[in-house]
Amino acid sequence: MSCLSLSGCSAGYLLQAARGQWQLLRARQPIERVIASPATDATLRARLELVRETRDFASRELALPDNASYRSYSALHRPYAVWNVVATPEFSVEPRRWCFPVTGCVAYRGYFREERARRFASALAARGDDTLVAGVSAYSTLGYFADPVLDTMLQYDDLQLVGTIFHELAHQLVYVRDDSEFNEAFAMSVERVGVERWLVARGRSGELAAWRRRLDQQAQVLNILSAGRARVATLYREAPPLPQRRQAKQELLASIGTELRAYEQQQGLRSGYDAWLDAGLNNAHLASVATYFDCLPGFERLLVRQGGYLPAYYAAVRELAREPASRRRALCARPPES
Repeated sequence: MSCLSLSGCSAGYLLQAARGQWQLLRARQPIERVIASPATDATLRARLELVRETRDFASRELALPDNASYRSYSALHRPYAVWNVVATPEFSVEPRRWCFPVTGCVAYRGYFREERARRFASALAARGDDTLVAGVSAYSTLGYFADPVLDTMLQYDDLQLVGTIFHELAHQLVYVRDDSEFNEAFAMSVERVGVERWLVARGRSGELAAWRRRLDQQAQVLNILSAGRARVATLYREAPPLPQRRQAKQELLASIGTELRAYEQQQGLRSGYDAWLDAGLNNAHLASVATYFDCLPGFERLLVRQGGYLPAYYAAVRELAREPASRRRALCARPPES
């Protein structure tokens, strides 16, 4: 993708990314020092003690990298670490890709300042794209730097915080250039198995049962969004005349939102997509969910085939990562085994 276009990797964009990363790293303090400091309040100390315990568990029990990542703490004093922009053409559920020197082409573009993300998204929307601006509490530099735990991550509940550390460390373990769907689904698989084993190791059976119920409910939410995405994609392939296509698009997206609201009401739960539903679903919302979850069942089946033994699973994923994209995509597309 050209770096000279609106959707390219301009020098100004890369400069803000480098400056934001430098500021984040400059703020690092060793977690042990923060915990030991008399100036640290009790709440922060308890959260960082949980991080320290989780970080040790990740390397000792999950065979995740044993390095300096998530052994330091940075306070950013803002709600999110970065704001990601996801965009699709008006009649597509495939995300636009932006290409960068280290990560390759990815399905989002991150900004360290919210107003810059929204300005870029507005420019894309003016061109006709569907867009999403999403705050992100953590991200991985893939092992190039010793990533700190951020104060934005500490807003999570315990299981979200634990899972996020596992997820981001997984990106250091296996990463395929130009394949966001592969990378995010693999990290999600490690996050899920990691949280389960973390709870089991602590004998927290009640929390484990509740967590599994939440996963079952999340699966139903994802099924609604995935099926809706397929219906929208079919409409775009059929390509009726433009006015009818736009009307049918809005009706389809509204029906997906209605279905999701009905499931929430039936189950007495919040899916976490309230802001999207309130604003009205669009292609970018559906594309964003697909990036993280469409390939996840394939990875979970691969883990089962390795007997749940994580080193063997990681080796199998690394082998798959060396295969052509079509082979990797086959893992994602394979239907559940009976």
